[in-house]
Amino acid sequence: MSESRTIRGRVLAPHATDRALTLHEDVVVRVDASGRITDVGAPGDDAPEVTRPGCVWMPGFVDTHIHFPQARVLGSASGELLPWLQKTVFPEESRFQDVEYAREVARDFCASMLAQGTTCASVFSSSHPGATDALFAEMDRRGLRGDVGLTLMDRGAPEALLRAPAEAMAACEELVERWHGADGDRLRFRVTPRFALSCTPEMLEAAGELAARHDLPIQTHISENPDEIEATAAAFPEARDYLDVYRQAGLLGSRSLFAHGVWLSETEWDGVKSADASISHCPDSNFFLGSGPMPLKEATSRGVKLGLGTDVGAGRSYSLRRCCSRAYDASKLTGSDTDAAELLWFATRGGAIAMDRADQIGLVESGFDADLIAIRPLDPDADLATLCEHLVFLEDRGGVEEVRVRGVVRWTQDALVD
Repeated sequence: MSESRTIRGRVLAPHATDRALTLHEDVVVRVDASGRITDVGAPGDDAPEVTRPGCVWMPGFVDTHIHFPQARVLGSASGELLPWLQKTVFPEESRFQDVEYAREVARDFCASMLAQGTTCASVFSSSHPGATDALFAEMDRRGLRGDVGLTLMDRGAPEALLRAPAEAMAACEELVERWHGADGDRLRFRVTPRFALSCTPEMLEAAGELAARHDLPIQTHISENPDEIEATAAAFPEARDYLDVYRQAGLLGSRSLFAHGVWLSETEWDGVKSADASISHCPDSNFFLGSGPMPLKEATSRGVKLGLGTDVGAGRSYSLRRCCSRAYDASKLTGSDTDAAELLWFATRGGAIAMDRADQIGLVESGFDADLIAIRPLDPDADLATLCEHLVFLEDRGGVEEVRVRGVVRWTQDALVD
């Protein structure tokens, strides 16, 4: 085992299922050559020096919803969801026909995630196979973990973004063959209808069949904006509700990850739970587009699997710490009880569960991959509650200093590691 993969220091460790954290004051985390944690214990006589003194180590952040081809329109305030897509997003995503442009953006995109301590993400690519392949290749090169999907669209957008179901499925099959399960399941292909309004029933059904054929995870949007919900009801009059659109297409199941869910009905929340599906809570983008605050209590009271998503580019930052802070604000507007520790759990372990990676990451325990980050908090000696509050509410104080995936350093405060 390489000694450089061993870490000693303060460790903030999420619980496996309880939405809580434990603070270990001084432990040694030993990692084998494959990047897996083999032991977490008290330092003995042969313990190494503290790794990055003054920092706290914790699992890397898991971003459960982010858009690769929106990286360069981040912060563009051109209206609520549907007008924003037409004015800002679709013109930019059309540029991803150019594979060289996609490669350039992929480098910046992956570097930006690593710099904020994100080690795993569920990513919407564009609808262009070349751009999607370029993103996979850059994530592979940088050592990032995550799921990527070719965004499926065959209506409601400029021609440059549309692909007929047969063409889109053929492209997906090639990407699945090349990337799904790559490097010991570090990378996965995720079936990705943009949302119901961008897909004909034929496209949604083809997506469901693709997921079933290869046992693939699924991601899409749901109930983000009232105008979107009204338009979806008109486009799919045979469906009982928005969730039923996906159910009828075979896109509702235990490996389905739905972004937003701001306006889900009680019946739909029950349906998400019954299917054992997951929700990605994206509070920063919900505030930015005026979509409204998602009621966190609807998920927590039912035990719905939930992670946090930056939703770049409607989200204005790659920081999951900022996302936690905005989630706290949203909780206050919806009468949802939460605290900083629970939100950090959602940003790490909760995200791992939501992405169907619960057996790989999100815990600092023997048998889990050493996807770990070091953050320098405002007060290095703070107790658990204060430490969590500083990490969440003072997100511009004390940055990420080191990022490791499978024990290998992938980013430091000084330079991105190639």
